[in-house]
Amino acid sequence: MTEPRSHLFGVVAGLALAAGLVLSAMIATRAWIKIHETHSIAVTGSARKNIRADLIVWKASFLSEAKSLIEAQTALKADSAKVLAFLQSRGVTDAVFQPIKIEEVRGREFRDTKGNFDERTFSYRLTQPVEIRSTDLDRVMQMDRESASLVGQGVLFTAATPQFIYTKAGETKIEMLGEATKDARARAALIAQQGGSRIGGLQSARMGVFQITPLHSSQTSWEGMNDTTSLEKTVTAVVTATFSLK
Repeated sequence: MTEPRSHLFGVVAGLALAAGLVLSAMIATRAWIKIHETHSIAVTGSARKNIRADLIVWKASFLSEAKSLIEAQTALKADSAKVLAFLQSRGVTDAVFQPIKIEEVRGREFRDTKGNFDERTFSYRLTQPVEIRSTDLDRVMQMDRESASLVGQGVLFTAATPQFIYTKAGETKIEMLGEATKDARARAALIAQQGGSRIGGLQSARMGVFQITPLHSSQTSWEGMNDTTSLEKTVTAVVTATFSLK
């Protein structure tokens, strides 16, 4: 009883294998027919390049607060001198002191135990924003690391995380478009070769999203990215290219 069953299993397995081979051949044939029907092939190519930011944007601010506006202005002027001296001692001479923001610190002053109160100004708060845009990234980064010393001088100072910008994105995009198209051509040639054909001229090319991401990052976006958080970055370009077939 065992031998007929084994024979039957062998027949079924053989039929399944034959059906799989036929199906694979049909799929390959359909793909080949589709390529030849259009006489063209569309392939996606990509290119990557590591870059370094060439512009740093550093923003900070410091403030003073006093009961009178004159006192607050006097204190802010003294702090401005300290900040300017600090920047100059670090070789930073392109800082821009932006317009001062003046804020009244108001509150309620109760007149009696019944809850009656008056609105009054308790103090004046003056904030001085400072901005630096520089191509000397190393100098500004070193200054940023040492800026906490201003707090030790009594300055109410805060600095935002520096922004690292790559200003040659437009030029690089053109370069990367060419490299991605070369990659697409190589891929198309390999695919066409498998079918016994050769690729001809470029019929069209459509650029996908252009990504500038932190180095070694896996971040992506359907709308493209332009990272400003990292000094070292990677540029990625994607192109969908269509080539004629010979």
